[in-house]
Amino acid sequence: MFCEKAMELVRELHRAPEGQLPAFNEDGLRQVLEEMKALYEQNQSDVNETKSSGRSDLIPTIKFRHCSLLRNRRCTVAYLYDRLLRIRALRWEYGSVLPNALRFHMSAEEMEWFNNYKKSLATYMRSLGGDEGLDITQDMKPPKSLYIEVRCLKDYGEFEVDDGTSVLLKKNSQHFLPRWKCEQLIRQGVLEHILS
Repeated sequence: MFCEKAMELVRELHRAPEGQLPAFNEDGLRQVLEEMKALYEQNQSDVNETKSSGRSDLIPTIKFRHCSLLRNRRCTVAYLYDRLLRIRALRWEYGSVLPNALRFHMSAEEMEWFNNYKKSLATYMRSLGGDEGLDITQDMKPPKSLYIEVRCLKDYGEFEVDDGTSVLLKKNSQHFLPRWKCEQLIRQGVLEHILS
């Protein structure tokens, strides 16, 4: 009864694999907040009764409810904070545009937070490295070579390389491209790195 719904929120995130974002449990969160409101109101009435009539037998119950309120708050904050950490990691993994399947699992407030984080990160990257800025989301792992062989998983269209040449990315075609130009497309699932 006490804190079970809040613990279920935490368990739900714990069961989800790392790097995945389960759907936002708005109903579960609302139930936890309603339980917290009911506990607070019960405590207020018992505190008022204790003050007015001097009933000290209610103090253990008040303390128990207060501890339940604190536990519900900790579980709720842990649930929301873990979701924000996962959303922040998704920005680094997928880039500034999230797939629709992931956006569907986010609440409106989480989407707003993601957009603000995305803008803050872009502002920071523009402030680095002179006029053009520096994309710190590239090369998440140190590269072994500057060029890699990739296979196109779906039709993408023309892709321009730095030297001005353009490459037509068609499904199942293979190309030898600069790592930093195609790393974002690899994360988005357009290309796959061919390991020899």
